[in-house]
Amino acid sequence: MACADQLLAVLATLLAAASTGGDARPSKIAVVGAGIGGSAVAYFLQQHFGPRVQIDVYEKGTVGGRLATISVNKQHYESGAASFHSLSLHMQDFVKLLGLRHRREVVGRSAIFSGEHFVLEETDWYLLNLFRLWWYYGISFLRLQMWVEEVMEKFMRIYKYQAHGYAFSGVEELLYSLGETAFVNMTQRSVAESLLQVGVTQRFIDDVVSAVLRASYGQSAAMPAFAEGKPLYQVEYESEVGSGSDFYDIVVIATPLHLDNSSSNFTFEGFTPPIDGVLGSFQPAVVSLVHGYLNSSHFGFPDPKLFPFANILTTDFPSFFCTLDNICPVNISASFQRKQPQEAAVWRVQSPRPLLRTQLKTLFRSYYSVQMAEWQAHPLYGSHTTLPKFALHDQLFYLNALEWAASSVEVMAVAAKNVALLAYNRWYQDLDKIDQKDLMHKVKTEL
Repeated sequence: MACADQLLAVLATLLAAASTGGDARPSKIAVVGAGIGGSAVAYFLQQHFGPRVQIDVYEKGTVGGRLATISVNKQHYESGAASFHSLSLHMQDFVKLLGLRHRREVVGRSAIFSGEHFVLEETDWYLLNLFRLWWYYGISFLRLQMWVEEVMEKFMRIYKYQAHGYAFSGVEELLYSLGETAFVNMTQRSVAESLLQVGVTQRFIDDVVSAVLRASYGQSAAMPAFAEGKPLYQVEYESEVGSGSDFYDIVVIATPLHLDNSSSNFTFEGFTPPIDGVLGSFQPAVVSLVHGYLNSSHFGFPDPKLFPFANILTTDFPSFFCTLDNICPVNISASFQRKQPQEAAVWRVQSPRPLLRTQLKTLFRSYYSVQMAEWQAHPLYGSHTTLPKFALHDQLFYLNALEWAASSVEVMAVAAKNVALLAYNRWYQDLDKIDQKDLMHKVKTEL
């Protein structure tokens, strides 16, 4: 009996150490979801907690999420995120870390289609493109550029905060640290409202901004302007060999928790207060890779040899597709050239729903193959009125919370770094690194 009492005392001591953190590192961490967010947070957690911490990643599908390819004729083509901005610092770091090479850019012209005609066509001459923008829209494009640069300048502060170890428990706290109430309010105000306020014309919004947002998010300019004592946790799961469960000190949910996501199958039991899914809907995205001959007549070019565009965006008219791209393989040789418009090529069609046969016949004279990828790509902005928290419980975190302010692979990487820092700071009770006000002043003094 004395041995049993001693054993219980030892177990109680171990559990107390695990619950309070202190100098003891967590023994096991679970990450649910292996898209770009889940993959990134697993990397950042290992960075902060060290290589001796066991990190288990659960994924029911394939690793990578929206970073995916489809094979056509033994060539791989991007079906999801195809490029990263030079200011996407986390993604650029991953490119270097993984030893990836920058792909050679293959020149191609773009145009915006209104359903009846092209409202804007890119030429091969930069100055002529600027002149056309000025002629059609005045200085709206300059005002848009200034607005974007101001937003980006403030958003870039997050990298300084994270470099100094600061984290945020909620999306609202993160946005406030970047741009105070102006950034928080942008989640409740549409892109159109924000741009009209800075002098961008409605025509420019309808023709250009809507086309870009449809290409990026499958949504219109009506979407919000910012598009963004520890217990053990038992994780139960189903696998090919049956059901199982395990206990973890820290759990990160890196997949959408919205209530209409029937594929997630998440339940939270034993929490007080109870944890529910995030109210709101997601915008489905369908990417179809079509190997065939474009029907250029649909775009006003009866002779396919004269069709000049490799990328077509659409304005916010009732349309069955958002973008149409003549895409190049992932690995291209130095001598690679884009297919001529009259030749069979691989086209990527982004649409809100799977393409019907009649719609394929509208876009293509004929085709050899159609391969499709479908996923819940982005939140349906405006369907969720409050900004969710990263911290669902003491050491239970929701990485995808930031998607309700903005959504991209870099935003997911930013959220991953924030959650890793939040878990680290909470575990070691470094509360001065969480939800601090006036961080720009603090960072400057630390420098």
